[in-house]
Amino acid sequence: MSALLKVSGLTVAFNQQPVVHGINFAIHPGEKLALVGESGSGKTVTALSLLRLVQNAQISGSAQFNGRDLLQLSEHELRGVRGQDIAFIFQEPMTALNPLMTVGAQIAEVIELKQGLAKAGCALAAIKLLADTGIPEPERRAQCYPHQLSGGQRQRAMIAMALACKPKLLLADEPTTALDVTLRAQILELLADLQRQNGMAVLLITHDLNLVRRFADRVAVMENGHLVEQGAVAEVFANPQHPYTRKLMDSKPVRDVVEQGAAAGTHSKTLVQANALRISYPVARPGLAGWFKKAEFVAVQQASFALQSGQTLGVIGESGSGKSTLALATLNLMPFQGELAVMGQPWSRSPAQNKPLRRAVQVVFQDPFSSLSPRLTVEEIVGEGVQVHEPQLPLPQRRERVLAALAEVGLSERVFPNLLQRYPHEFSGGQRQRMAIARALIVQPQVLVLDEPTSALDVTIQKQVLQLLQRLQRERGLSFLLITHDVDVIRAMAHHVMVMKDGEVVETGSVQQVLDAPQHPYTQRLVAAAPGD
Repeated sequence: MSALLKVSGLTVAFNQQPVVHGINFAIHPGEKLALVGESGSGKTVTALSLLRLVQNAQISGSAQFNGRDLLQLSEHELRGVRGQDIAFIFQEPMTALNPLMTVGAQIAEVIELKQGLAKAGCALAAIKLLADTGIPEPERRAQCYPHQLSGGQRQRAMIAMALACKPKLLLADEPTTALDVTLRAQILELLADLQRQNGMAVLLITHDLNLVRRFADRVAVMENGHLVEQGAVAEVFANPQHPYTRKLMDSKPVRDVVEQGAAAGTHSKTLVQANALRISYPVARPGLAGWFKKAEFVAVQQASFALQSGQTLGVIGESGSGKSTLALATLNLMPFQGELAVMGQPWSRSPAQNKPLRRAVQVVFQDPFSSLSPRLTVEEIVGEGVQVHEPQLPLPQRRERVLAALAEVGLSERVFPNLLQRYPHEFSGGQRQRMAIARALIVQPQVLVLDEPTSALDVTIQKQVLQLLQRLQRERGLSFLLITHDVDVIRAMAHHVMVMKDGEVVETGSVQQVLDAPQHPYTQRLVAAAPGD
């Protein structure tokens, strides 16, 4: 069988500096090839270059697709290929989707442009595509703007748009990064079904080796722009040849925490106590009734939990289950009903009275690139908390505190000259996340709320950040409220687990009870969908 896509000697350079070095690979009709590597390895640039979507890049080599060299086509000819024969699922749907159009209108626009259907038919086709990707209430979701959907729902809307024209080749750049394990399984099954129906080939760009093991037929491993190993998935996973491939395989999170009762003589106290938390949003009613009264969407209902000193409470559930909403309420960044006490004190309506609690409870967000101000230097970012809570501290002492906090998370001026005057964009994703942790630690909190702290990171960097958090917990006695959809991260970090579905807590218990002997059907599905050893 001849190859659908044959890439030969592909080189991509910026300002005459190569970032992809003469790589070769092929994809046959109906085949699933995974392109694997860490951030900066050249995976995404390789895929984007095939459709010449990289600005200011010097591209050479050939990419034969159905007998035509994509790299030699005119821009007009390429427009006929993009979206029709070759579709792309981008990694970050919030930046790829138009914020001024509903998701249904965006999908319908692709169908209208590429297939020429009438507007009414395009709208119905868009709803069906959303339903095919597993989005609940597709008719209502089609009328939503991107910001009104959860991260997982936005990603599925992107997938629906890419599949609108039944392409021959799908380039999927981290298509399940924002999804929890059950939704990952659904999306992989969906892509596999569509592939079987249409004979579609898939080039999967990912750093998730478990995804590769479950989905791909062949795997190609990239390091620093070089293709270092490729072969059948079973063969490469069973007997990796290159040291970099072996390093990737050895990146599973490892449990290294102080277990309950291990520290004899220590007294554990409750730092965060929540009873019957209820969090709701006003939503518009359809029709004339919406002019007079808003409807209500309950995001969290009757949630109760306790977080002990020196321990980690892991909150796990699918996108839209209420995990992050619960975290925001714990930080008093969202109105709630019920009882919530931090360090034995309830949150107040007065910002001045809440100031000591704000210092005691800090947060590390999911995406360090968007949570760190691009206009502030590292010194200003990390030292901001000290400036707020200890304004009397002289600048030299504040700078010492900043350097100490950065050193504690593994960032020093010896490795990064002029560290304090640099900006976030000058660092990798893992380094930015370390910076975000330093910003939280500098005010010496007792509780850290970790909202998906490693989901945006490569597997090797994820392991490093988890080891850092485990060390900080052991040394400082920190308590973590860990929000995640990754069962492996829960196994490595948590002492207790709370499982959420549709805003409700469906199961709680120790990490061994919940993950080794799950009682609720939803928890059983979560654990079953998680990758095995």
